[in-house]
Amino acid sequence: MNITTAVKKYPLILDRLEQALLVLAYAWLLVRIWPNQFALENWFPLLLLFSEGLVVFFILIRRATTEISNRPYDWAIAMAGTFLALAVSTGGAPLIDPALGAIPLIVGVVIHTGAKLSLRRSFGVVAASRGVQVKGMYRLVRHPMYAGYVLSHVGYLLLAPSLRNLLVYVSVWSLLALRIFAEERILMRDPDYGLYANRVRFRLAPFIF
Repeated sequence: MNITTAVKKYPLILDRLEQALLVLAYAWLLVRIWPNQFALENWFPLLLLFSEGLVVFFILIRRATTEISNRPYDWAIAMAGTFLALAVSTGGAPLIDPALGAIPLIVGVVIHTGAKLSLRRSFGVVAASRGVQVKGMYRLVRHPMYAGYVLSHVGYLLLAPSLRNLLVYVSVWSLLALRIFAEERILMRDPDYGLYANRVRFRLAPFIF
């Protein structure tokens, strides 16, 4: 393999590495929170598995890119945020009525699933340029998928509270903010994204961030 070929393939190798790491992380979550027996009170771990499983599915079918970041910092925050989100446990007794706690969990899943469907094969974890999406939920905020994650995390925390889960999610939310800035550093290279960012002013939540 000559130097030119190696340089061209390097981003694609990183792309495949990202996919492999996500599959391993999901398998780790699956083993830890899969219910020992199926009962009505075990529905929310299954919903979390469905939610995180969608991440893996879309990662596996996504469009390859040669514009993925090769900065160690970008990889560190993306991988840390993704792996940490999969480090939650089954937790303790729900803090509120399960029917109420289910609302943010389900709404969050719907939002980030809808965002993934809008992106289709342009979804990724590490900062990269896979095209500009301006339709669907992306008309409201620039990162609706992350907004959905936060809502679903809040719901799961209410249903499965523990100090571990709280620390995991607070860390994940901090990393989400860093990931947003890392992604936009690359996306802003595309003039179309700059125009989109001028139209849609908020990144995560209207009038907040």
